[in-house]
Amino acid sequence: MSVHALNADQNRVEVSHAELANAIRFLAIDAVERAKSGHPGMPMGMADVATVLFSRFLKFDPADPAWPDRDRFVLSAGHGSMLLYALLHLTGYEGMTLNELRAFRQWRSKTPGHPEYGHTPGVETTTGPLGQGIATAVGMALAERLMNARFGNDFVDHYTYVITGDGCLMEGLSHEAISLAGHLRLNRLIVLFDDNQISIDGATSLSCSDDQLARFEASGWSACRVDGHDPTAVAAAIERARNSSGPSLIACRTIIGFGAPNRMGSEKAHGAPLGAEEVAKTRVALDWPHQPFEIPEPVMAQWRKIGARGQAARRNWIERTRRLNTETRSPFHDALNRHLPSGYTAAIAKLRLRFAEERPNIATRQASQLVIDTIAQALPNLLGGSADLTHSNLTRAKVQQPVRPDGFEGNYVHYGVREHAMAAAMNGIALHGGFIPYGGTFLTFADYSRPAIRLAALMGIRVIHVMTHDSIGLGEDGPTHQPVEHLASLRAIPNLLVFRPGDAVETAEAWDCALRAGTSPSVLCLSRQALPAFRDAIDNVNRVARGAYVVVEPDDGRDVTLIATGSEVSIALEAAKLLAADNIRAAVVSAPCFDIFRRQSPEYRAEVLGTAPRIGVEAAVEGDWARWLGDSGQFVGMNGFGASAPADTLYRKFGITPAAVVAAAERCITRTRMMATYS
Repeated sequence: MSVHALNADQNRVEVSHAELANAIRFLAIDAVERAKSGHPGMPMGMADVATVLFSRFLKFDPADPAWPDRDRFVLSAGHGSMLLYALLHLTGYEGMTLNELRAFRQWRSKTPGHPEYGHTPGVETTTGPLGQGIATAVGMALAERLMNARFGNDFVDHYTYVITGDGCLMEGLSHEAISLAGHLRLNRLIVLFDDNQISIDGATSLSCSDDQLARFEASGWSACRVDGHDPTAVAAAIERARNSSGPSLIACRTIIGFGAPNRMGSEKAHGAPLGAEEVAKTRVALDWPHQPFEIPEPVMAQWRKIGARGQAARRNWIERTRRLNTETRSPFHDALNRHLPSGYTAAIAKLRLRFAEERPNIATRQASQLVIDTIAQALPNLLGGSADLTHSNLTRAKVQQPVRPDGFEGNYVHYGVREHAMAAAMNGIALHGGFIPYGGTFLTFADYSRPAIRLAALMGIRVIHVMTHDSIGLGEDGPTHQPVEHLASLRAIPNLLVFRPGDAVETAEAWDCALRAGTSPSVLCLSRQALPAFRDAIDNVNRVARGAYVVVEPDDGRDVTLIATGSEVSIALEAAKLLAADNIRAAVVSAPCFDIFRRQSPEYRAEVLGTAPRIGVEAAVEGDWARWLGDSGQFVGMNGFGASAPADTLYRKFGITPAAVVAAAERCITRTRMMATYS
């Protein structure tokens, strides 16, 4: 019997739910088969759930993928990317053609192996590393509630939906994320769990016996289980979730590879093409007698009708917000605007001048707090936070109020001891729009935040990580808390700006660079110990914005160039004075951001670095310092872990002192002169 029937009253073909879902399944099957690579099982299993969500609930308009009040859809189980690509094609997103589906996982296609934000229209966030999607979605849902508290339902009234799998929920990140969401009672967050009981190795029972519903309920979520292949049950569960007082989990019991006679319900359907023979059998089993990538016209027409359903909602939103007065409308659009207001520019310039005049001898974390106190008043969309280290990171401005479960008017998030979730949630906040998120922890815990930092760099979004206690200078807490390899590790991430300012002026300038970096995340590495001021800012030029610059230039040429970052700039300056006493001309260069310096012209880099031997000074492992020092240079820093002792003792014991820099400089100069003599 045909799966669609003629409705005589309306003289049109009625398309069944099964046909709509099978269109998703077979586009996924055919794309994976053509690519000879991919994950068909998840799209086949979750096609029914996705069909219900997109056809009955999701508020979106393919004609305007960036419409601010759209619902957000996050495919946390990013390996099932063909589920999303099929939906984007079927609902009519521009550019998501059949040819793009045929080019799945191929060079320059809009259909990469895992969804990529900014690459494919309709993709809200880059997913693939398991757990990151659901944690990012928590940030999106939080941003929605914060924006709603500020501007009301007329402007902001949408949901965040997530499709997640067993792998996402096994990752430890998911526990932090669901705990935070439950605490904040983010009732616009709905997670659809692909509860198919299969992982790559086989049945999930091989490694996991968690009661996921109980786990979510313990964190303050509503939770239920439904048959994921029963559209009526799925729809009823989503409807209940939309009226919940907190976030909701719907465990959808599905069959991975649904419809494939010899693969469904097995790990064999997870991560490999079904094969021509199994595909043919699946077509018979699901009554889909169509060629690869062929969608019957009535089915396509119905999907396009689903895609057009959101046009009216979007137009109503536009008209409704236009009717509101300018005093309400302008701040909303200002919040979504990525540009910094003029008031900010004046505020940061005034603070830089104050630092230059007062020359405070303070830790850069303290200087950062003064920056935050200043800019928080000029940037109403600045959203702060810390992973339970507020009084150590010094990340909360005096004017900032905490975000609470019963009040989202605040602008400071207490993330708790959840660095993983904080970093991912900040990505979601930035992606949602309306806020500039920053969050604090210790630099040594950058390892916890690293996966989300890497994704932020890949996506090119403005997220600011304030990471204090940046070296052995933190002292007595010892090597567990003293970061030595972290600067090198973070600098290795493409498109990540890693700043290590050396005094208060540089700290203000680093903040300014981070705020102006609209397509890069930033890490501000700040000291616990006080640092002497060495910069003036009378000319109002942001020198950190060049990445590195000359602080001291001898009048009659250089014998050596001392390059340092952060707390070691003052060591280099003292070493230069000692060298001058021995008639050795030393230039001093501060290099607060290698990545920005790398982008400067060859001429500027040559001018800063000079031709004399170079000494690098940093209380960290060498990493990529060799690029800046050259074959004739030397590095003064760490070659192992730190120890527990006062900071001044550690610097002395590990040989990061002005005397050590002088000795290294003299060795380099002597060797260079000897080589010149023999040549």
